[in-house]
Order: sequence, then structure tokens, then C-alpha cells
Amino acid sequence: MPASEIVFQSAADLAPLLRRRKLSPVEVVRAHLDQIKALDAKVQAFITVTGDHALEQARIAEKEIAAGRYRGPLHGIPYAVKDLIATKGIRTTNGSKVNANWVPDHESTATARLNQAGAILVGKLNTIEFAMGSGQKSLTAPARNPWDLEYSPSGSSTGSGAALAARMATLTLGSDTGGSIRGPAKSCGIVGLKPTYGRISLYGVTGLSWTLDHLGPMARTVADVARMLQVVAGADPLDRNAAAEPVPDYAKALTGNIKGIRIGVPTEHFFEHVHPETDAALRRALSLLKDMGASLVDVTVRHAALCGTASAVILGSEASAYHEKRLKQHADVLDPLVRERLEIATFYSAVDYIKAHRVRTMLMEEMRRVFETCDVMMLPAGNPAPRLDSETVGTDAPRDPPPDPRPDVFNLANVTGVPAIVLPCGFTAGPPPLPLAIQFYARPFDEAALFRVGHAYQSATDWHTRKPPLTV
Repeated sequence: MPASEIVFQSAADLAPLLRRRKLSPVEVVRAHLDQIKALDAKVQAFITVTGDHALEQARIAEKEIAAGRYRGPLHGIPYAVKDLIATKGIRTTNGSKVNANWVPDHESTATARLNQAGAILVGKLNTIEFAMGSGQKSLTAPARNPWDLEYSPSGSSTGSGAALAARMATLTLGSDTGGSIRGPAKSCGIVGLKPTYGRISLYGVTGLSWTLDHLGPMARTVADVARMLQVVAGADPLDRNAAAEPVPDYAKALTGNIKGIRIGVPTEHFFEHVHPETDAALRRALSLLKDMGASLVDVTVRHAALCGTASAVILGSEASAYHEKRLKQHADVLDPLVRERLEIATFYSAVDYIKAHRVRTMLMEEMRRVFETCDVMMLPAGNPAPRLDSETVGTDAPRDPPPDPRPDVFNLANVTGVPAIVLPCGFTAGPPPLPLAIQFYARPFDEAALFRVGHAYQSATDWHTRKPPLTV
């Protein structure tokens, strides 16, 4: 297979070729490193490229497979991770000048599990500073959206989304505290999963808000995301918040059959600020899912409007505590927005924090009630990607398209801890044509339901196969 074709294959496509030795891990890794070399000067998805390390690991994988020691469906598959995930002996910057030269002496649990499965790290991905900056004042220039370089991949897992869309990695890891996996998935036309809180260990991940942070897999297909979660999920003695809940065989959910599944559709609140083209794409997607055998049921999430405020208080309070030392010692080199947010958050009182958690408890109970009547709930995933020159957070600059209704469609999953997935469902008319996306929530630890619906939808559509002009 020519290198130009290798980078367009999913992990599910590559795995049998690697296992049968029809393709070498070295060929696969070289193809992706060549893609990085050709495109990343424009996309700026990577902070660090681990080319020599990747080729060394690819040669080891090649020998292991030849000797009959095939480790599984990720063996020899290239992956990259957001640069706030620790990689032993490899620079991890958090997108910040404060950590520009930090080389961890430990490995995150998630990357350790990927490495053990035979996946091959090709680099560390761009992110706004500590996952909370402006996107314009970080250690490196902001990542750009491969669908149009004047547009943003959305934050804070900017590089994780852009690298996938530009075919510079087959799999990536991002983090999500208020939509930072699902926003890039929406804007870049790929798949992003925020799993249940505790489903993936956060050991070795620089924190932002320890009760809202989630690590999650990103790929171009739901099937690849499922295979990735299979590897990284599970209990971890190094993270007391990592859940002991058994990890099911997610491949069993990839049947394409959704007959009888109940999809909840909110009747209020969540569609108030949705872009018209997004709304139309969502309605078409629901119609298709209904034709495939799903039933649509009306649902209402009471008190959803309170979620944004509760999330802001919890996130700000926990972030200011986590970064207290950095704020005191390195305020002069922090992104001004990071500094501003951390300083403002110090004014939240214990009473504010406790009240926010009371709202959280109320919303968790509300989501439990919603899932008594449906198996998954459909929500918008936000509006099309914004232009980079209108995205600076913290300003009143107008945006075209309008800003995402993030507190409405993203933060609810973080505050309540339920799993959520975003996948492409269309494109704007343009110019330029930009990805549109749909989002689904499910019960805690029922990622399989998300995979069942998402995979069925992708099996019946081709949105996820579209290629950005930059890569064609």
C-alpha cells in the first residue's frame, strides 16, 4: 500500500494488514511522520515530534509480530497525545512557558497502557496553556483547522483534533473538562469520546479541575475510539478516582443494529443557540436513525440552565487550588488569560463551591431520571468552527459563526460525569465547508450504548470519510 494511502486508513483497517504482515509498522509510522513533515508547519498540531523514538518502537513491533507475538489491534498503530499527558523521558510542556523544558520521570497510566498494547507514540500535541488559556498566548502558535487554516480546531485539545483531521496520527488522546475533546471533534470532523468520570485513570495528567477532568480517546471512527477505550479504561492503583467498574468488550456494541434503542431528544434549552445548518443536520441524522429502527422520545433536563454557573465555580475553585504555586511563582510568564482566570477564581468562597456542588447533585439526579425513559440522549455539539482571528477568549470581539453554547451542550456531561460522544453529521454550505456534528449522552459506564448508536450511524453515512482539502 502506498504511503499516501496508509495515512487515510483507520486502525481497524490497518490492524489485520499488520497482523498478517502485509504491512510493516515501520511503513505505517514512516508514512505518518512524512505526513507530519509535509503538513505540520501549516497545521501546527504538534509541540514535539518523537520521530526517532517512533521508528525504534516500530522496528521492535515489526520483530514482535514476525515472531508471532502480536499484542492486539493497536499493535503498530501510530498515536499522539495532548501535551499535558506525562510521557517518561519525553518533554511535556502543558502548552506553557512555565513547563517548556519539563521532562517527566514517570509515564501516565493511559500512555503506559497504549504502549503496552503496542501502539506507537509519534508526538505530543498542541494545547492552549494548562487547557485554560486564550489560545493566542501559549508556548507555541495556535493549532489550525485542516478544513481551513483560517479557522480554529477549537480548544483545548486543539492539536488532538487537528492531527487526526490532517491524517498525521491514527489515534489521539485528549482531555475534557468542559468540552475540550468534543469541541475539537466537532470542529475537525472526527470522533471524540468523553467517557464516564473515572473510566480512564488521570494518573500522569496535569489537572485543571479534579472533579471535572476526563481523559478520552479521539479517532476518525467510532470503532477506533471503542478499541482505544478498551485498552486505556479500568481501575488504577495510582489513581484513587479511577473506577473499579468492569470494562466490557466494546467490540460487541459495533453491530450496526439499533432497532429498539430509545433516543431522547430534549424539547427545550439545548437548541436555543444552534446554527441553522447544524440544526438541519441534526434533524436529518435523527430521521436516519429512526429509519434504522431507533425510537425518538421527548425528554426534558430540568435546571440545565444552572449547569454553566455551577461548572464555572467548581472549575475555577479547583484550578486556582491546583495552580496556586504556579500563580505565585510564575505569574509573569503565564498567558494573561490563565493568570486572570486563576486570580478571579480566588474570590470564590467555600459557600459558592458548596452551592455549586449542590447544583451538581441535583443535575446528576436529573440525568438519572432522564435515562429512565431513554437509552441515549441526543444534543447538539455546538456550532461550526470559529475563525482564529475571532476566537481570542475573554474579548468582546464578534465571531462568525456565533460562539458555541458550551455551558448548554458540553458542561452538563462533565458536571454529572456521564459519558458523551461527538461525531460528524454533515458540513456547512461554505465557503469554506466546515464540519457539523452530533452529540450523544448515555448512562454512567454505558459507553457501549454510545458506540452502538455512533457506529450504526457511521455505517450508514460517509461524513467521517471526507478529507480536508489540505490532505487531498
